[in-house]
Amino acid sequence: MSKITIRKADGTWTVRAGGAILAESRNALELTEGDYPPVIYFPREDIAMAFLDESEQTSHCPFKGDARYFSIHTKSQIIENAAWSYEAPKPAVAQIANHIAFYGTEKVAVERI
Repeated sequence: MSKITIRKADGTWTVRAGGAILAESRNALELTEGDYPPVIYFPREDIAMAFLDESEQTSHCPFKGDARYFSIHTKSQIIENAAWSYEAPKPAVAQIANHIAFYGTEKVAVERI
């Protein structure tokens, strides 16, 4: 089993895409799983959900549960499947319920400010 740790992420974290700030939070969570880089999960209340549309994509993690994905809509583009959430995570990672994580790419910046 992959060891998963979740802790409050230090500082203020943001998500930017298409020139807009999609999320800003002092209450983000940092999830570390095995040797993977840490992933920042943002509370839904700190995300501009109007920029996100649920997509058809889903996936399953044996440790976290079933994920659903979101595409980001900016003024100039749609960034497909750029974020995901575990709506009903397994009990060991229950803290990430009501949180969304974003893939950091050349189009989406996830950073501590």
